[in-house]
Amino acid sequence: MRVLAAMSGGVDSAVAAARAVDAGHDVVGVHLALSRMPGTLRTGSRGCCTIEDSMDAQRAATVLGIPYYVWDFSERFKLDVVDDFIAEYAAGRTPNPCMRCNERIKFAALLEKALSLGFDAVATGHYASIVTTDDGHRELHRAAAWAKDQSYVLGVLTGEQLAHAMFPLGATPSKAEVRAEAAARGLSVAAKPDSHDICFISDGDTRGWLAEKVGAEPGPIVDRSGATIGTHRGAAAFTVGQRKGLDLRVPAPDGRPRFVLEVKPRTNEVVVGPREALAIAEFAGERMSWAGRDPVASGLDPASFRCEAQIRAHADPVPATAAVVGAELVIRPDEPILGVAPGQTAVVYVGTRVLGQCTIDRTVSAAPARADRVPV
Repeated sequence: MRVLAAMSGGVDSAVAAARAVDAGHDVVGVHLALSRMPGTLRTGSRGCCTIEDSMDAQRAATVLGIPYYVWDFSERFKLDVVDDFIAEYAAGRTPNPCMRCNERIKFAALLEKALSLGFDAVATGHYASIVTTDDGHRELHRAAAWAKDQSYVLGVLTGEQLAHAMFPLGATPSKAEVRAEAAARGLSVAAKPDSHDICFISDGDTRGWLAEKVGAEPGPIVDRSGATIGTHRGAAAFTVGQRKGLDLRVPAPDGRPRFVLEVKPRTNEVVVGPREALAIAEFAGERMSWAGRDPVASGLDPASFRCEAQIRAHADPVPATAAVVGAELVIRPDEPILGVAPGQTAVVYVGTRVLGQCTIDRTVSAAPARADRVPV
């Protein structure tokens, strides 16, 4: 099988490519140039897809004895990931750029090009597993190592994309084993730090970056009654559930801290309230997809089926009931969960299997609104 190995320059993708070679596939390595500033270098564990990463990927490909290419996807990445991230924040939503990158770059643009060039599959270093059922259907499942499981960020993949995806690290019990294997193979990335945070904001200053891209207009911080209790220097920099960085002038009646409940870009308001007001009893979204077979084909009742829902990459899944209602995927957790925000991705699991996902458009609070300020 002809396999295109996406090599980020990190240890996971290098070992994934090596395992594809060991499996007897005809492997070609490719590094995606996503930055529009090619001179940029990593800062410790921040940033990725830089010149340094490209060179690390090339060295790994040389050790493995496979052809290696760099493909410039920077324009597509800017349009589909960076610009989308800016637009979502400007609309008061909380986007996940890793989801968009997997959806629109690694398993859309890259896969499309790979197939057009005659490749059968794209291999990546994600920790997730693909299971083929007895009747030949491919399913996306959690990795063996739950601590490293990355099936959440792959929840946007469709059945057609899964048909051409390969995750050689899915059954690996630990990251330590991957690093040890890389060292044994003579790969220089064996001890390279994992990248974290948002790859295109290499200094980690998301608030400053957004202020430059979206603008930062001072405005009011209000409680749930609409009373002004403080000021902010730019609403787009705030996310639901945030506690730090709030310039509040009026104390809460009970003296407890307040949290961001909502961001209103049209009025440039940030709404805050008590922690319990973050509890969400229902969330839903219209932008949904299924990772292979949909609920009906999976033997589930689309009007109501049991599942687990996960709303962040490192969040614990929670028991829930889900339903397809009109154009929406509606999810009701058994117990209210905190800090669900429009723009986040809700991934739905049945056991270890990823059934599908939706981008959250709306939420329903479990706590009734009330005034939160000290009476004057």
